Amino acid sequence: MSIDLSPRPAAAAPASAPSLGVDALIALTRSIAAQPELWQPLVRFQESGRWWTRLEAPDGVDVWLLTWLPSQGTELHDHGASAAAFTIAAGTLTEFRPDAGGTAVPRDFAAGLTQTVDPGDLHDVLNRGTEPAVSIHAYSPPLTRMTYWATTTDGRLVPARTVDTDEPETDK
Repeated sequence: MSIDLSPRPAAAAPASAPSLGVDALIALTRSIAAQPELWQPLVRFQESGRWWTRLEAPDGVDVWLLTWLPSQGTELHDHGASAAAFTIAAGTLTEFRPDAGGTAVPRDFAAGLTQTVDPGDLHDVLNRGTEPAVSIHAYSPPLTRMTYWATTTDGRLVPARTVDTDEPETDK
């Protein structure tokens, strides 16, 4: 089976658009990251927090360009029913995922590397380096809901809040 990954204007996907699996999302984010002429002119950094913009994507997918200054990151979250993949286009990012005991386990991703996030997976991403970073993220079906998680005093992870959103992160 062949999946059409040709760009389309950025817009909400029709309800009938098929969802892409993580393998197709990996291919998509890697392809975009390998074509800097598509994303480099759009790169912006801001001291107040991460910056992002939507890129063109095939039906059933949202694609985002995200920029990260040192020390900028997300909160521990999931992507609801959406699968995701992100490719580091420049710099290095660290992803943290909780282990079975709830301890955040870091994994560094340098430019060119890709990570996947299955529906329901919890993760946090941080630029803990000294240089800015740029990443390409794809969500399928398009992102509509995110749950943010907190750790209780006894070390359990519990949902802190759930937000309806079509962006890669929301304000607190």
